[in-house]
Amino acid sequence: MSHASHCYCTMCQKQHGAAAGTYANVGAAGFAFERGADLVTEYASSGDGRRGFCRVCGSTLFWRSTQSPDRIALTLGTMEPEYDAPVERELHTDTKPRWLPTR
Repeated sequence: MSHASHCYCTMCQKQHGAAAGTYANVGAAGFAFERGADLVTEYASSGDGRRGFCRVCGSTLFWRSTQSPDRIALTLGTMEPEYDAPVERELHTDTKPRWLPTR
């Protein structure tokens, strides 16, 4: 994994129903689902990206940029084992919700 980030873009907010989508960025070439790959589907959420989700439970699983097909951003909340490194980046802070607590 190269880094983890909270993305505050409005598409991530709507996709996750939360203030942000939180992702770990990994190389697409080395990524594979251990099981259930046949249950994962994607859709074009914009001209710049595709989002993957489980078609059984609806969980958001990843986001991939059409501009950088060699990378994939995996949702941290769905990882097993649990992701245990820090989230050090914040993206699209201009649309970060005002209702979030400040540090």
